[in-house]
Parts: sequence; C-alpha cells; structure tokens
Amino acid sequence: MTSNIITTLANELNVKVWQIEATIRLIDEGNTIPFIARYRKEATGSLNDETLRLLDERLTYLRNLDDRKNQVITAIEDQGKLTDELKKKIEEAATLVAVEDLYLPYRPKKRTRATIAKEKGLEPLADYIFTQVKDCSVLTEAEKYIDIDKEVVSTQDAIAGARDILAERISDNAAFRSYIRTFTYNNGKILSSAKDKEAESVYEMYYEFEEAVKKIAGHRILAINRGEKEKFLSVKIDVSEDDILSYLVQKNVKHTNAEADEIISEAVKDSYKRLIAPAIERDIRNELTETAEDSAIKVFGRNLTQLLMQPPIAGQVVLGWDPAFRTGCKLAVVDSTGKVLDTVVIYPTAPQNKVEEAKKIVLNLINKYDISLISVGNGTASRESEMVIVDIIKESKKKVSYVIVNEAGASVYSASKLATEEFPNFDVGQRSAASIARRIQDPLAELVKIDPKSIGVGQYQHDMNQKKLTEALNGVVEDCVNRVGVDLNTASASLLEYISGISKTIAKNIVKYREENGKFTNRKQLLKVEKLGPKAFLQCAGFMRITGGDNPLDATSVHPESYDAAVSLLKKLGFKLEDLANSKITGLNLMVKDFKKTADELGIGEITLHDIITEIEKPGRDPREEMPKPILRTDVLEMSDLTPGMILKGTVRNVIDFGVFVDIGVHQDGLVHISQITERFIKHPLDAVSVGDIVDVKVMSVDVAKKRIQLTMKL
Repeated sequence: MTSNIITTLANELNVKVWQIEATIRLIDEGNTIPFIARYRKEATGSLNDETLRLLDERLTYLRNLDDRKNQVITAIEDQGKLTDELKKKIEEAATLVAVEDLYLPYRPKKRTRATIAKEKGLEPLADYIFTQVKDCSVLTEAEKYIDIDKEVVSTQDAIAGARDILAERISDNAAFRSYIRTFTYNNGKILSSAKDKEAESVYEMYYEFEEAVKKIAGHRILAINRGEKEKFLSVKIDVSEDDILSYLVQKNVKHTNAEADEIISEAVKDSYKRLIAPAIERDIRNELTETAEDSAIKVFGRNLTQLLMQPPIAGQVVLGWDPAFRTGCKLAVVDSTGKVLDTVVIYPTAPQNKVEEAKKIVLNLINKYDISLISVGNGTASRESEMVIVDIIKESKKKVSYVIVNEAGASVYSASKLATEEFPNFDVGQRSAASIARRIQDPLAELVKIDPKSIGVGQYQHDMNQKKLTEALNGVVEDCVNRVGVDLNTASASLLEYISGISKTIAKNIVKYREENGKFTNRKQLLKVEKLGPKAFLQCAGFMRITGGDNPLDATSVHPESYDAAVSLLKKLGFKLEDLANSKITGLNLMVKDFKKTADELGIGEITLHDIITEIEKPGRDPREEMPKPILRTDVLEMSDLTPGMILKGTVRNVIDFGVFVDIGVHQDGLVHISQITERFIKHPLDAVSVGDIVDVKVMSVDVAKKRIQLTMKL
C-alpha cells in the first residue's frame, strides 16, 4: 500500500511523486525537517519547511491508517468472515472512521441487548423476520422460541429480542452509517442553549444559538465546547429524523409481510435513536473539533513564527521593568550581551506611591549604565508604570525610549527550573524583569525558554489536543531557530536544543564543553562533545555559527559538506577565504556565467550553488532584519485620550479567526474585526496581517467602562 500513500500525498500537496519519494526516504533515514528544508533542496525540489512538516504529519497518519487496515483485515480473516469485496472496501477506505465503520459488525462487543438476545437463541428468529416471507406469521414463528429457562416467556419477549438483534445489525451497516453521517453533516444544525439563562458568563451569545454544521466557524466550535465543559451550555446536533428514518425503512423494509414490516420499522427507529444517532453526533462533533483545532493550531503557529522572528534590538543597554502594585516594580539592567548588571525594586504605584523616589533611582541607573531603552511589561500596573516612565524620559539628560512588551509567559518562565538554574540568586520578580529586557534584545533566544502555549498568541489553546498542539508549536520554534541559526559560543542550552539533531542532553553537553574548554574555534570541535556523533553533526553543523574562528565559512550557513565546493568557487572567481572574513565579496551572481556548468564542475547542485553564493555575499545575515521593528515610544496615551476618527500607529499583538488585536500604546489592545482589515474579501485575518506587523489604524469607538476599543484598518 506504500505506492498508494505516495500518490495520495502527491495529490494532496500538489507536488511531484519523485519529491514525495525523496522526502520520505530522507525522513526514514532520520533527517530532521529543518535539515531537509535547508540542505537537501536538490533531493526534494526545494520543498519548504511548512510543506515538509505537513507531509511528515500526513505520512504518519496514512501509515497508521495502513497499519489499522491490516489489523482489521487480519481480525476479520481470523473469524473466517473476510470476503474479497469486504477486503477491497477496507483497502480503499480513505479515513480511519471509514475503516472502523466497516469493522463494526466484526468487532468483539461488550454485552449488549443484541448479544443477550443471541445468547437466548433468538438470532434465527431475527433472520426469519428480516427475510419478510410473504403470507407467513411472525407470531406463529415466535412461539417456537418461548423458553422459560432462557427467560423468553412470551412471543413478545422473543420478538423484542429479535428486534434488538436487527437494530444492532442496522446500526453496524457501514453504508447506512456513511449515508447518515454525510446527511447529518450537510443538513444538520448545531444547537446550544443555556443550562441557566440567568447565569452571567462569556458564553451568553450561545445561550440560544444555532448554525449549520457545515458552515460553523472553528472558533465558535471551540467556544461552544468550552461553554459545555464549564457547564454553562447544553449542546446537540439537530437533524430531520423523519428523512433519516425514511431512508432506513426504504433500505430495510420490503413491504411483503405486514407483521415483519412493523417489527423492522420499530427496529429501524430504535437503531437510529439508541445506537446510530448518538454515535454519529459524537463522530461529527469530534470531526468539527479536530478541524477547528487544526485551524487554530495553524493560526497559533503562524502567530508564533511572527513573534519569534521579530528583529532583535542589538547593541543597547536595556532596563527591564516588571510592573506591579503592592509588591513593587521589579527592575533589571541588562547589557548588550544579555548579562544582568543590576536589579532593584521600586514602589511608584499604589499603595506606596513613592513616585519621586522611584524616578530618582531609575535616573541614577540610566546615568550609571548608559541605559537607552526601557522595556516594560504589559501586565498589572503597566499603565501606571508607563506614566512614571514618560516623566523619567522627560527629565533624563540622556536620550531614552520605552517599548511595551507582551509579558505573556514571563511569570511561567521566572518560576521554572530553567530560570532557577540561570538566576539562582534572584527571586521570581527579578527573573521576570530580566526576561522582559532580554525579550526586546533577542526575542527568539528568550522566548524559546517558555512553553510556546504560554506565549499569548493563540486562541483556546488549553482546550485542544495538547500532544498535537505541543508537537506543532515545537516544530514552529525548531524551524525559526534553525532559520536564524545560533552563535555556538553564546547560545544557551534551551536555544541549542531546538537545533536540528540536538537533544536536551547534547545541548547541555555543548554548554559544558564550552565552559571546560573555552570558546569553539571551528565547527569540527563539535565532534568532541559527548554523545554528538557524525550523524548529529551532519544535522546540526550548518545551523551553528562561529564568529572570528579558524574558518570564515563557520560564520555562515554554508554546510561543512560544501566547504570544498565553496573554497573552489572562491578560487575560481579570484577570491580567498580571508576576503569572506573581511566582507569584501560581492557580485558573484554576475561573475558566474553558466550556473549548471559551474555546479557540475564543483560537484554540487545548482540550488546549492545559489545558496552558497547568497551566503558568501551576506555572511551570517539574519533573516529577522526584514521583519518590522518594534515601535519605540517617548510619550503615553490614555484610553480617555482616544476619540473616534483618530489615526494611530500600532503593533499587531494577536491574530484570531474573527479579527486582530492591535497595541496602540494605551495598555488595552484594540480589536480590528475581520470586516475592517481590508477592502478586499479575505477568508482569514492572516491573509492580510501577521503578529508583529506595524499597522495604521483608525479609532471607531471606545468603551472605557468595558475596556473595549474598536479599530479599523480601512483608512
């Protein structure tokens, strides 16, 4: 069945069969997705990491589906009931649901009403009734099955047992289930109602709600599911029972025997209400939830990518400010390399309100450490802290800006084992302040220390399949880290463990080796790290950067396996490796007259040649440089300052199915509904904007009491 899998994947992903075959081979050999995406482009036809991850995910599903088909075929064969027709149906089934439908009649069952009836010897009576022989009496036939020892004391008992057997047979019919599932999906409605109409909750819009199953949006499914879980809502699928019963009667009743007609019609009704309908509703709701989760995970992943790929603000001494009321604001001064120079607690907010004392302390820190940027978290007391910061900026003789940082996950990090190891002498507040400062210096390096689910750019993340969510988000982080690369001599273990081929243990061993032997001077030294063998080296080496080492190519993303080709290329074009170290190499694309011929001469592919040239011309370039930079502020706006029609610049903080939240510098993010994002039709906000984008917005309305700001991007 492997050829079927390859064909299916090629059709689903709209790529060539040879690309699928090559990628599967590389995955099965133990290569990671980032490595395949970056260094095996010739083999895959330049499939990107997003396509490769989707391929890997679908490959796993289809292989599991194949395994399940084989298990089911074997199980039915062992019962001596496998026919060629049934085997063909199982082999052609496209989903696990379809396979399980076909297996249902043969699956070992718990004791049901039907199995109890069979134990009483009533199966022949059920067969007799179902044949619907003309002019024969079912009641007369049923009398033969009266047996007091088996608790069949009357013809009604016998017929009731036979009816249970027929009901289960109808329920077990894969074709009936498939039809009813499709009919319910296409014609059914999701209904939700309040368990207590007087109860106040965020689910009030769903207290009397209905929507077509096939049209309901994923975010509504997740909201309804949560409302049901929290016992505010009752949820069901409503569909025309008459139409379904009519279909089942038509398929099962021959109208040749009035007594049999009535019994089978009753069995049909019982089968649908008691067995089929609950199972179909469960299946459809599971399918809707799974689709909604997949969509939400995809949105979460794209948001997370944008957040992690925000450009670092390098070369500045930053003051991290973790705002609070009663316990005071925790500050941490962090130098341009991320080292914490000083920490202090100030109390400018209620109840202490020691504003002047706080301003004096901060101004002294600015002068002492030459601070040029204050990074303030957007949590509790952020607004009040911002007011103080603006006054400090006005009084400072040095030029200082401030930036609002989304502090989601900072408290999770500061209480973690990792933070304790990193800052053993700090309390959670000091660790949090240091994290808030470092987030602006290098978002990627700092945010990898936090569980992606806690970073605050998702929707309903706690209601999803946690395993699937974790795998997807870890894949996003892995892709981002490998796209950027890491400095082998400064990267933390938490950053290194996301590098292709590097486990948690090896990441710690790299840091340990560095501490014991000093800086790495070339990539080959990685092979001296405990447990990092040739296979791991192949996967990781290209993503590790060494600046100022023995070989200038170690500072680039050129893989060691291509060093000979890179050196030969430079020599061919009249350059030396030293020129690379001095960034003196430009115009290689124009100098190479025939790419195919040159690639053949160097023993590499054309795509690899293009990648080598790009990297040599811009050694160690950071792909994050192309992303929008954060907005630095020097003054503060209050919600009361906002008036309809006001145009502001803001940063997209979160993208969800129905709109985007934009930080416009007033502590409360404003909502741009999907209908207000652009003049053109878009299916999803991500079609137009991403987390981290700097956008111009116009204020539509402000509700101070409810802390709601409606914005539009249609200027």
